Amino acid sequence: MKKNRASIISVIVVALILVACKELGLVSTSRLLIVQYIGIYSIMVMGINIINGYMGTFSLAHAGFMAVGAYAASLTSRYLLTSAVLFPITILIGGLAAAIVGLIVAIPSFKSKGDYLAIITLGFTLMLQSILNNARVVGASQGMTNIDKFTNIYWVFVFLLLAVVIVRFFIGSKYGRSIKAIREDQVATQMSSVNVRQAKTVAFAVSAFLIGISGGLLCHLLGYTSPSSYGYTNVVDGLVMVYLGGVGSITGSVTGALIWQLLVQLLKSLGTWRWVVGGLILCLVMIFLPNGVFGYKELPDVIVSLKKKLSKKGEK
Repeated sequence: MKKNRASIISVIVVALILVACKELGLVSTSRLLIVQYIGIYSIMVMGINIINGYMGTFSLAHAGFMAVGAYAASLTSRYLLTSAVLFPITILIGGLAAAIVGLIVAIPSFKSKGDYLAIITLGFTLMLQSILNNARVVGASQGMTNIDKFTNIYWVFVFLLLAVVIVRFFIGSKYGRSIKAIREDQVATQMSSVNVRQAKTVAFAVSAFLIGISGGLLCHLLGYTSPSSYGYTNVVDGLVMVYLGGVGSITGSVTGALIWQLLVQLLKSLGTWRWVVGGLILCLVMIFLPNGVFGYKELPDVIVSLKKKLSKKGEK
């Protein structure tokens, strides 16, 4: 419960500070846009972390789920819920659409083991991208443009807080405990009368829901969405942020999104070389911090460990 409160309070405090800075004109529009990117990608990384971190399974379906959420939300805001007041419902519809697709993908995917799951989920992502490239109803390869820009800093933090609450309570539930046990030893978990397939399927749906929400928020921030946004680059970016910040950690998810988005912005002046520098930094982190910056720890755990180390040094 202490960790739950700490995670939620941290998001609220940061949100209040940034909103106050915005209202007082202390933050420029460009910097505020970067903050929104960080918040949106933090939601996506939390979704990926449920599968790749807490459950320890390597999935590459996140770009596909993000696409489903983005297109479902865009179609909803254009043809059904056109009012800005109904925007949160639009985003939730995008998340639910992604969750349904996640269930469909999960059922055949978890019949396979090991690297085959990664191949199946990558195949799903590329297949969906190909469908969107040829679907005229959603603009085909040109995508959807003139999407209402309903996303703002307030909605980003509302949904970021919602994502933190969902992940916290899911990981604390019986399904969350089951997927963590699966990560450690799937055979032993099955022998403990745990319905492994059911736990994995529920985890996949929750993961897809959060990733779908991030897709809906992003397209309503940019004002457009296209199939090219959900290919290999998006797959790699998601994995980089997960393993950079820390697998199996909400704090790590936010940290990974924060570091990577800031790196992308700082290295823009280098052109294509920024990917070389960014890749080098990632390699160094993976060598010296193989579990990411936070690993499996949350911010309260790090604070407690630092206090212990400081107290020991004081005693000496």
